Amino acid sequence: MFRYTKATLLREVLVWIAALIGLLPFYFLLATALKPDDELLTTTSSALPERPTVANFTDVLTTGGDNNILFSLINSVMITVGSIAGLVAFGSLAAYVLARSTRRWSSIAFYGFLIAIILPAQLGIIPLYIGARTMGLVGTPWGMIVLYVGTLMPLAVFLYSGFFRALPRDYEEAAAIDGAGPGRVFLRVVLPLMAPATGTVAIMTGLIVWNDFFTALIFLGGSDYQTLTVSMYYYVGSLVSAWNKIFAIVIISMVPILAFYLFAQKKFIQGFAGGVK
Repeated sequence: MFRYTKATLLREVLVWIAALIGLLPFYFLLATALKPDDELLTTTSSALPERPTVANFTDVLTTGGDNNILFSLINSVMITVGSIAGLVAFGSLAAYVLARSTRRWSSIAFYGFLIAIILPAQLGIIPLYIGARTMGLVGTPWGMIVLYVGTLMPLAVFLYSGFFRALPRDYEEAAAIDGAGPGRVFLRVVLPLMAPATGTVAIMTGLIVWNDFFTALIFLGGSDYQTLTVSMYYYVGSLVSAWNKIFAIVIISMVPILAFYLFAQKKFIQGFAGGVK
């Protein structure tokens, strides 16, 4: 029987304190984003806005030119969704083959993927840029999708492989006995069982792609398809001290990825808690 003791109360108090400390940056972010220009210069960052306004959000969303935040937001969504789709499709297939193969090359290939995770991608940025420019992939969203799928494939294969190794072969053998081919077994039986792994891969890689600045700056800087992080960088340089508008952009950039996490968090938690049941 559960008893509410002083130790339980102490743990709850500590959890609430930790939660409030974690939420403190979001308070400063929201409070500043809702302040008009005159209050921004006359009040502290911890003070609540006396006249809250959403004009900062509408201003940054309706601004045209090179720093079109709305267009950059659409580009970021398109690149992130395309990258996740490619990583789920190709990463699951590659991991399935590696996990089910009993040949020596599969183990060598798997360890090769592990080494690729450890090595920083920045080491090969120059030859990668030269190759992408030769193929006409620089300055295009499709080029960024190909780039992210290639650089994050080792992480997707590593995450999927652990789940495939834990999945019993009984499901596949039963489907094969019923006459299903390898492709149908994978699409109709194996991949649906890997929903927790897919949620984990989608969220982890999606966060990396969405928040990436360096790669997007190198391959999309100055183009018509800048991502939100690159546009935010140029916005900070042009506005200098208009932190209410800059923080409004930060909040706008957080909304899509938070919505995606809330949508996929159940599968994400299942992926870390136990995988297939």
